[in-house]
Amino acid sequence: MLYRTMKKNGDSLSILGFGAMRLAQKDQKIDEERATRQIRSAIDQGVNYVDTAWPYHGGESELFLGRALAGGYREKVRLATKLPSWLIKSREEMDRYLDAQLKKLNTNYIDYYLLHGLNGVFWDSLNSLNVLDFLEKAKKDGRIVNAGFSFHGVLDDFRRIVDSYDWGFCQIQYNYLDTENQAGKKGLEYAASKGLGVIVMEPLRGGDLGRPSPPSAVAAVWDTGGQKRSPVEWALRWVWNHPEVTVVLSGMNEESHIAENIAIAENAHPNSLSESELQLIEKVSQTYRKIMKVGCTGCGYCQPCPAGVLIPRCFEIYNNMHMYNTTAEAPFMYVMRMCGALTGQPGYASQCTQCEECLEKCPQQIDIPAFLEKVAAELEGPHVAQMEQMVRQHLFKSIDS
Repeated sequence: MLYRTMKKNGDSLSILGFGAMRLAQKDQKIDEERATRQIRSAIDQGVNYVDTAWPYHGGESELFLGRALAGGYREKVRLATKLPSWLIKSREEMDRYLDAQLKKLNTNYIDYYLLHGLNGVFWDSLNSLNVLDFLEKAKKDGRIVNAGFSFHGVLDDFRRIVDSYDWGFCQIQYNYLDTENQAGKKGLEYAASKGLGVIVMEPLRGGDLGRPSPPSAVAAVWDTGGQKRSPVEWALRWVWNHPEVTVVLSGMNEESHIAENIAIAENAHPNSLSESELQLIEKVSQTYRKIMKVGCTGCGYCQPCPAGVLIPRCFEIYNNMHMYNTTAEAPFMYVMRMCGALTGQPGYASQCTQCEECLEKCPQQIDIPAFLEKVAAELEGPHVAQMEQMVRQHLFKSIDS
């Protein structure tokens, strides 16, 4: 296992982190015996960063880790969890949630504590409730060691959040298709320039970039490379090639996946990919974009939509459904990301009013209203209300429930 150093505190962290959002399941619940065996095996092989959050597995992930890390394993890892930003309505609630998380995790302190899923709106809300005072006092009394945030917003908001506090680290979505989405490459470099450690989530874009059988056009490009690697290895090594990246999280729940990821992490040094290998990955990225139903790059120039449609997200899910034939999973993913459960502002494609304001802004010259009609036709229907209820039950398991 390779390790990289957190600049501000000197922690030596395994470049592979264990994400506890997609743990092994049995009968729609965490398979406690198997998941415990998996996470302990990963730790025994050198993984020393474990990440969870309040809503993962309907609130059961933290409780599970409290048990799985018993018997000396808690002392072997740096443990990360997150304040559920969307649930916080007062300064006092911040302490209540943190104290509840310490109890659930069966620990006296959190090594890496994040404000969860920040964007401009969530940050402004938490900041108005004096979240920085909370972080300072929680660090002073020893309940948390390092303060950071995870991010799902636009680059300008990312920069101003980075500049607002002496953060130790941040967590961003980053992979070879998301170089311009959300914080993107510019955000990665900006955070690193400020001395922040960077934790990367979604290196395989929810597993899509690591599928053993990628779309045929993509497979044909991979086959032209002189170095034969699996799609998983190409994707992970691309992220680890960036020296600005400290840890890459993987939501591992199969023994074979854990073994493969650990093997890759033994040799994934920064700046180790050759120019020809980087060019190959860029060709794969371009090929993915060509075969997408909508030629959206996720640049966000079309936002904000006057009707509230989350245009890039609609197209991302629509594209993935067709590229990977995920017709069973896509409607739920669509509702989860579009229903506005966290923000109170839904972003469904069907909200489009055909105002055509987006047409003037799109650098790709996409007929956005026409494609939004297709998205709504294929991903919306009578199932939406039921799925919205499921999403809300998953995300809004509050401290009082």
